[in-house]
Amino acid sequence: MQYLSTRGYKDKFSAAAAIEKGIAQDGGLFVPEYIPTFAKEELQGLILSSYEDRAVAVLKKYLTDYTEEELREAAKEAYKKNDLNNNVVGFSSEEPAPLVKLKSDKAVLKDLHILELFHGPTSAFKDMALQILPHLLTKALEKTGEKSDVVILVATSGDTGKAALEGFRDVERIKIIVFYPEEGVSDIQKLQMLTQEGNNVEVIAVRGNFDDAQNGVKEIFTSEDFNQELLTKGYKLSSANSINWGRLVPQIVYYFSAYLDLVKNKEIELGEKVNFSVPTGNFGNILALYYAKLMGLPVGKLICASNKNNILTDFLKTGVYDRNRHFYKTYSPSMDILISSNLERLLYQITKEDTSKVAELMESLKTEGKYAVEPEYLKKIQEDFFPSWADDEKTLEVIEEEFADSGYPLDPHTAVAFNAAKEYRKATADFAPLVVVSTASPYKFSDTVLNALDKNKYEELKTTSEFAILKALFAKIKMPVPFGLANLENQNILHKKVCNKEEMKEFVLQSLV
Repeated sequence: MQYLSTRGYKDKFSAAAAIEKGIAQDGGLFVPEYIPTFAKEELQGLILSSYEDRAVAVLKKYLTDYTEEELREAAKEAYKKNDLNNNVVGFSSEEPAPLVKLKSDKAVLKDLHILELFHGPTSAFKDMALQILPHLLTKALEKTGEKSDVVILVATSGDTGKAALEGFRDVERIKIIVFYPEEGVSDIQKLQMLTQEGNNVEVIAVRGNFDDAQNGVKEIFTSEDFNQELLTKGYKLSSANSINWGRLVPQIVYYFSAYLDLVKNKEIELGEKVNFSVPTGNFGNILALYYAKLMGLPVGKLICASNKNNILTDFLKTGVYDRNRHFYKTYSPSMDILISSNLERLLYQITKEDTSKVAELMESLKTEGKYAVEPEYLKKIQEDFFPSWADDEKTLEVIEEEFADSGYPLDPHTAVAFNAAKEYRKATADFAPLVVVSTASPYKFSDTVLNALDKNKYEELKTTSEFAILKALFAKIKMPVPFGLANLENQNILHKKVCNKEEMKEFVLQSLV
């Protein structure tokens, strides 16, 4: 399996090389030269398998220059369970991505399941990929014979930063630098990053929003002069954002696993279609589902759930992607994004791999802040995707309603997806089994969840500390507080750097001294 750029760069690369580079020389994203598929018989054989087995089965379809033994070793290390007696922080659940059937008498919630992706070390879905990416990347350095050390450069709207820092902490030959918007993440998310230990980690706040941080990182990646300067110092850049194929491909796994669990639990028959509702910002999470569908997983509708920064909703309805709009800070900050980078890979697929067309659209986005796809392409997109969005008021309402109804506590991102699932069913009368993807523990956003469930208590505590709020939320929902969050209160602040977006290159160089 070879990889090429969405924008038509002339060379092809192995999976290891694509993972090591992160992004193509022309600024495009790496995509596989073809989409591998699963036969029904192959899916049948995975029904009773573990998550680790399912991960190996999916990954070996794409990462063909890795041996099955290498992939199994990586999956085993990535998805290990907590063993706190031996200081091993892994996944707190029996399986990394458990599926929970919602208990509700409401007709609109019939056959609705929650895919819990927040049981990893940082209590967010990014762990599902960022626990395995370091293993894939270090092996890639061996395979490609790369002599330079790697600098992982990350822009985060919240969860990716901590998950990447934790995954790459103290990994040999790798330095990781995370940029985050100074006021654009939750208090808990910020503390998780600022207290991160590790000899090879750096965390830097950017004065601005997530798109400022992301654009700064992209500019660094595509600056030939800057990359040459890094090479003279013995470093090469790579990415842990979902622009890196090695980060995206493990996300395909949990959709296969969720579907197979539905079959195993006798909720569906193999071959029956299932709809998924996915909270979406940078488009990577739902793009992984799209790839799963192309690979033969029986997926019906891909419900794309956005918050008030509903640029994706507008695009999926009109075919016009226009980032020239107001940027909102919302209760679901990981989705506060106006440039959804992974949409480029979808454009590549729906234009039948027309790299010149993709390059033209991306240039229009860069110069004019917008682009439009032809009606024929929009029609193809709408056959698969259903768009929906919810503002902060609706998010609080959904959290309150669903906890009162079923006793299930939703984090704000999951609440947006939950609302989209209900909207889809009401709009279409399609009551096929439906999975809502839950991307974070409610404790990562304790203030928002407590505000929804007990406004008086929230008002009483909101000027105290995030940990007082977290403890009050525990008293309300009784869900165990994840280990990494429970111990956060006693951690020291280790990272205090703040920069303007124009200074990001300079701060990268300072971090490598």
